[in-house]
Parts: sequence; structure tokens; C-alpha cells
Amino acid sequence: MQEQALTPSKELEETEITQQEVALDQAVVEEVTKKQTKDFVAITDTQEIVHIEEIEKSVVDNVQQSQVISEQVVEEIVKAPEPVQQPDAPAESFFSRLRLGLSKTRAGFIDKLDALISRNEINDEVWEEFEETLILADLGVTTTMKLREDIENEIERKSITDPHEIKNILKSKILEILKKSEGSAAISNNKPFIMMIAGVNGVGKTTTIGKLAYKFKCENKKVMVAAADTFRAAAVDQLEVWANRVGTEFIRGRSGADPSAVAFDAVKASVSRNCDVLIIDTAGRLHTRENLMDELKKMRKVVSRELEGAPHETILVLDATTGQNAVQQAKIFNEAIDLTGIALTKLDGTAKGGVIISIANELNIPVKYIGIGERLEDLREFNAEEFVEALFVSESETIH
Repeated sequence: MQEQALTPSKELEETEITQQEVALDQAVVEEVTKKQTKDFVAITDTQEIVHIEEIEKSVVDNVQQSQVISEQVVEEIVKAPEPVQQPDAPAESFFSRLRLGLSKTRAGFIDKLDALISRNEINDEVWEEFEETLILADLGVTTTMKLREDIENEIERKSITDPHEIKNILKSKILEILKKSEGSAAISNNKPFIMMIAGVNGVGKTTTIGKLAYKFKCENKKVMVAAADTFRAAAVDQLEVWANRVGTEFIRGRSGADPSAVAFDAVKASVSRNCDVLIIDTAGRLHTRENLMDELKKMRKVVSRELEGAPHETILVLDATTGQNAVQQAKIFNEAIDLTGIALTKLDGTAKGGVIISIANELNIPVKYIGIGERLEDLREFNAEEFVEALFVSESETIH
């Protein structure tokens, strides 16, 4: 029998009739007694739903129930509970994971370098193999030639003959390059602090946004995530799942809407709701499509016009597994939207981690975040010294 809703005006009357006609067994009565604080109880062995909470609210039918549930879900998105704060992982724990994440890069780079410097002398053959090793590790031709020239000059100046010194000097030169492009990931006092996140499809942009939101939530920031990708519903749904998981506010536009309009609405909403951080996702786009790059420029202008100085961060997400292609992406995106930083993902799944050195040397764009795994904590602020130590440390050395 189809369930019917009891209107407030007939509530007392219908309840009395039902209670007179239906003989509830003792087990149901006891269950009802235990749940008197609930809004209603569904009695499945009868054909109707009986309202029992002090006759204060009307019984709702299935449609009304779904509306209530929907309203509760919306409320959870808007007023999400604070995530459980976990203590910071010990430094040695993250260093160990970073070292493990760089194992493929180390095998294709440092391990080959170790074999090279085991020679008895430094000669032309050593330098040729040195170049080949660095290029294959995705440091790129430009960065490789710079490093060779700098190391050769130092070896000549100091009259060094031991090939093992090549590795030591290389380590210091790489650290020097990375330190110059090391940028602070700390957010400023601007409120809301607005971040635009860009990147091509498949680089891990959505996951990176989710992890960034988690990071800021753990710093007791009120975070809003906005989906300005209005063309791929699945991408928006995935981002909403992340927002719910982390416990942030979430804004999405209707399908096919102008992404700049969504960004505009998000800025206004973040201001009115007193958010500390607004993270705006943009649709994944090929860096070779000029019309899509123009769309990014427009979105940036709209955000800037609505809030002076915004966006305060424009982060490009790059996939480390793409090697030198990531450098080309960064060049074109930077020309379009003036990048303030890079998040390099998937370092744990590639032998091409050397691309981070090429990016730092050729583009002078700060590397602000690196991703070394799937855990929420595996997106970390980039630390040049930590990265170089994890890359160069050998199996026999103590992990600190």
C-alpha cells in the first residue's frame, strides 16, 4: 500500500484512529519507546507511518523524507564539521616516504652517476656519459649543460682529480638551483586568500585541490572550494566528493555556465561567508589551445576586479611523469596567467623527477608543493634541502 502523508490539521485525529485500529505488539512498543527523541518511526508491518513524537510534527511521505535528507546534505556541505586533527607526522617519516617516492628517479640518475664516478680519472668520456645521464633523468639539455660547465669550472679551479668529487659538486649545484626557486607556501593575511588552480587534464589537479583544502583545514582555516569547470560534470562531482571528505564549503555552477561567472560568484560567497581561503578549480585544458588559455586570462581578470590583489596565488599543477613536456606546459601557462607557483605531482611514480631541477633553472617559477603519494598528507610544501638529501642519499646511509 502506498504511504500517505498526514497533514498537520488531521494529525491528532489520524493518530487516534490508527492507535485504535492497529494493535502494536510489545516489541514494537518497546522500540518506539527507545526512539521517542526521533522525528518519526517507520512501522514496516503496517501499511502506514505512525507519528509518535509528542504529536509535534507531521509525518512526511517518501518525497518529503528525501527533501529533508537533501536539506541535511546541503547543510553538511555549508557547515561541515571540522576534520579530525592529526598530529604532524615525524620528520623522519616524511623523509622516508620522500626518499621512497624518489627511488625510481634515483635509480635512473644517482645510481648511474655512482657507476660513472667509479672511474679512475676525469676525462672526456666521463663528461659525455655525465651529460647523457642527466638528460635521461629529464634535467633537460639547457640545465645539463649549465651544470656540466659549472662543475668543470670548479674542478679546474680547485685542481680536483678524483671523479667522486663530481657527485658532491653536482649535489651542491642542484641545491643552489632549487633554493633560488624555493617559494613560501604560507598564505598571507588577505581574507579571503584566493588561489586559482590550473593544469591540463590528468595531472592530478582535483586531488591536489582536495589535499590543499585538507592542509588549510588542519591549520584551522575556513575553506571554500569552487568548481569553475562547467563543462565536465564528472570532474565537478569528483571535486564535490573531495570537499565533503575534507569538510569544506563547496560552490558549483550550472552546466555550460561561463566559468568566469562561477569564479565571480565564488569570490562574493567567500567574502560574505567570511572564509579564510577560497580555492578555485579551473577546467583542465591543453596549453596549446589559445581560446582556452584566453578563458583563463578572463577568469583571472574577473577575480582581480572583484577583489583587489586577487588571486593571491595562481598555481599550475604539473605531472612529473611527463618529463620535459611539463616544462613546456609551464612556459605557456606562465605567459597566459603569470604563475606564482607550481605543484609537482606523482613524483613517487616516475624516473623523471629530475624535471623539477629543469623547471627551477629555466623558468624561475617557485616550486611550492610536491606530491609523493595518495595520502592526504602526501602533498607537502617543497623544501629544497630535504628534496636533495632524499635524492642523493644512498641505501647504506642513515635516513634522518
